[in-house]
Amino acid sequence: MSNDCWLEAKNISCIKNGYMVVKNLNLELRYDENVVLIGPNGSGKSSILELINRNIYPVIRKDTIFKLFNKELINIWEVRKKISTVNYDVKTRINSKLTVFELIISGLYGGYCKIPHKTEKDVLLAENLINNMFITELSQKYFSHLSEGEKQIILIARALVKNPEILILDEPIANLDLKSKFYVTDKINELTKLNTKIICITHDISMITEIYDRIILLKDRMIIEDGPQSETLNSKNLSNLFDINIDLMKYKGYWHIHRKTKE
Repeated sequence: MSNDCWLEAKNISCIKNGYMVVKNLNLELRYDENVVLIGPNGSGKSSILELINRNIYPVIRKDTIFKLFNKELINIWEVRKKISTVNYDVKTRINSKLTVFELIISGLYGGYCKIPHKTEKDVLLAENLINNMFITELSQKYFSHLSEGEKQIILIARALVKNPEILILDEPIANLDLKSKFYVTDKINELTKLNTKIICITHDISMITEIYDRIILLKDRMIIEDGPQSETLNSKNLSNLFDINIDLMKYKGYWHIHRKTKE
C-alpha cells in the first residue's frame, strides 16, 4: 500500500445478517482526493461506510487485504480520531435547548449534549471553526430552531471540530427542499479551504460539484466504474447505473439529468 493511501481494500467481502453486503471490493482511497460514492438504494454505499467505520468486518481469506491508515489492525478509537462521519439521523434526538455553539463543542467529546467543563481550548477551536465556515450568525441559536439545511451544516461543523483527516458525508442533501439543497451544497464546497478531505455518499447527481476529484459508481454491491469526474460521469454510465435511459448534462458547474422520452 502506498503511503499516499489511507484505505486499501483487496478482494474484500462482508456478510451482515446472513447477506453479502459487500462483494469482492477492490479499492484504494488517497489522502489528496475528494471522492463521491454514488449508486441507487441497495447498491452497497452504506455497507462500505460501515466497513470503514469498523461496524462490519471482512470475510478473511488468504488473498484479502484491508488496511486503514496503513494498519491491518487499528483501534476503533484511532479510526474515530482520523475519520468523522456525519449521521444526519441524529437530528431528531438532539436536545431542543442545545445551542449550535454547545453542539459543536460536544463533537470534541463524542456526545450530543452540553459539556459542563469545557476548556478555553475547546471554546477557541469552536470559535475558529465557526468563523472559518461563516456560520457565526447561527452559533447562538438553538439547534432545534434552524432550518433543515442549516442543521445539516451544523452537524458537519460538529464533525470537523476535532480536525479529522477524512470527513464522510452520508447523503448530505437527502430529504431537503430545493433552497436547502443549494445551501448545503455551497457550504460543502467551501470546506475545501479547511484541508479535510471529503468522501461523499449519495444517490443525487445534483450535489456533485467540481471539488470532487474522483467518482465511484456502485451497483449490486460492486464497483462498476471508478475514475476522474470528467471521465466517469456521462449519460451511458449513469443510464447503466440507474437502469433508466437518461441524458446527463453539465451547466455552470452543476450536473443535470433528463429522462429520455420513449420513442
